[in-house]
Amino acid sequence: MAVADAFRRMLAGPAASTGAASDPAGADAPPVASARAAEDLDLEVRGGNVEPVAPAPQPVALEPYVPRGLTVAAGFSWRLLVIAAFVLGVMWLAGYFSAVTVPVVLAVLLAAMLDPVKQLLVRLRVPPMGASALTLLGMIVFIAGVLTFVGAQVAQEGPQLVDMFGAGIDSLMQWIRTLPFAVDQSSLDGWIKQGLDWLRTQATALASGVASAGIAFGNFAVGLLTCLITTFFLLGQGRTIFTSALGLLVPRRYRAQTDAASQRGWTSLVAYMRAAVIVALVDAAGVALAAMILGVPLVSALFALTFFLAFIPIVGAVTAGAVAVLLALVSHGWVSALIMLGAVILVMQLESNLLQPLVMGKAVNLHALAVILGITVGGVLGGILGALLAIPTLAFLVAFVSSLRNDEVEALPHL
Repeated sequence: MAVADAFRRMLAGPAASTGAASDPAGADAPPVASARAAEDLDLEVRGGNVEPVAPAPQPVALEPYVPRGLTVAAGFSWRLLVIAAFVLGVMWLAGYFSAVTVPVVLAVLLAAMLDPVKQLLVRLRVPPMGASALTLLGMIVFIAGVLTFVGAQVAQEGPQLVDMFGAGIDSLMQWIRTLPFAVDQSSLDGWIKQGLDWLRTQATALASGVASAGIAFGNFAVGLLTCLITTFFLLGQGRTIFTSALGLLVPRRYRAQTDAASQRGWTSLVAYMRAAVIVALVDAAGVALAAMILGVPLVSALFALTFFLAFIPIVGAVTAGAVAVLLALVSHGWVSALIMLGAVILVMQLESNLLQPLVMGKAVNLHALAVILGITVGGVLGGILGALLAIPTLAFLVAFVSSLRNDEVEALPHL
């Protein structure tokens, strides 16, 4: 009891000591100030005794109970989810504004493919904008000339090809009749009549399809014009456009490193497109040579078709080879078709085992498995266009990320 009184007098100060001496009754009741001070010191006055108050319970940290690997995996997981959400959002916006994004992306690929020609003209003292105009005009004249030549050959050999196709169908029908489960002529006539009746019932749908095709052609023309204009400015003022976008979107302290990484990615993209042109020319020449030896019609059309489709990895080569085999089958029978199939397979094997390592391997540091998976993912996400853009995008990203990781800031060739 005496200890409690002394502690209360100490907390109350001199005034409390004086009051206790003059008023003995006040010594029995603890002052209010003493009780509040005791509460502030996490003490509690109970029955005249001062006792410590139990501290409030604190949350238990999980780190001692969660494995370190799980903590790191969780950190990576939510960050990857954020990145995936950002990428999906960008893809959704790109799809929503496809009338603009698709021509611009194709213009970037065209600029990368035509950049060596433009740089050659610049070295010949041609102004950059003039070099860009000449390069783009040369590409348009080349494509128009190829299409004109192919169209003239198709118009010249078209009637003969139609006759060959009819003869091939007749041979096919005769072969079907020789099978053990031979189909008689009446059954074949019935199937043909059903097909014609179905086409007559679909006249309205075909008319609406023609109207939709007209709208699609209009959209294609607008997109083509946008692509050509964008390609012209990217060739002539690409460096200025990129520098302005870099200063607007990237903080100052990261601009030098981002600029170096972007130029490294651009260099890889240009190398990829140059290698893709070489590979496409070799594929087209191989298929056209085999068709010429076998006497298959429309050799120039096969050359042009194989060249343009070769820019779509795997899918384009398979499609062009199937067309070549079908022409050989219709024109000369199944023996020539088998020989043509062997020639196409040989050309594709030479491309994958010789040209790809020698030409494409030096341009793009991508494993064959990465190429196949990239084309598959691109095809699933964007169809034919996604398959076309998958490898160029991977080529740019691999070079860009590699440059950032290696902290390369040396000067690289400009756009």
